[in-house]
Amino acid sequence: MTFEDDALYRDITGFAHDTPAWVQHTAEVGTEAGILVFGALFVAAWWRSRRGSTHAFAIAVLAPVATAVAYVCSELLKSGVTEERPCRAVAGAVPSLAECPPTGDWSFPSNHATIAGASALTLVLVRRALVWLTAPLALLMAFSRVFVGVHYPHDVVAGLLLGAVVAAAAVRLGRRPVVRLATALRASSAPAVRWLTGPGPAAAAYAASHRAR
Repeated sequence: MTFEDDALYRDITGFAHDTPAWVQHTAEVGTEAGILVFGALFVAAWWRSRRGSTHAFAIAVLAPVATAVAYVCSELLKSGVTEERPCRAVAGAVPSLAECPPTGDWSFPSNHATIAGASALTLVLVRRALVWLTAPLALLMAFSRVFVGVHYPHDVVAGLLLGAVVAAAAVRLGRRPVVRLATALRASSAPAVRWLTGPGPAAAAYAASHRAR
């Protein structure tokens, strides 16, 4: 299965080749580094939620899980569509900045864009103010996949949408059972479990009041 946006792909990759070398290098590194940034944000969201409500903690825990579910859905869709990478399929295009993935590593949708869309959406569900960080980061990460030449524009658009939709559905479906599990775990007397789940807002406020005395 193929789509027709070869001209836009050629325009973007041609522009990429005209940019300074440091921009090209930054794009090559950034296209992978974005995943690490989202991973760090997941850890920060979990850490912050340990002193929040059980509902907030559950969403923070579900965020990376929902992103993983979106990634699996992307992989399954790739296997069904089997679209060749543009770095091999588009005639007249400049060479890709990044190494072209081997045949069998299909193009549609973009896994990176799917992860970006899912990560951005779930982190916003954890804390709305993060939209000003996660949305631009997801868009930049998705665009970089076209910029370095390994995806068509429609691959990354589909990936962003797929990631956001699947992740939102996963969080919605998993929220109640995870809240119940987190409530039970926070009542545990095991130190390791209590450290992982955090004290919750009431216990945190109690501890803070005693430190202030």
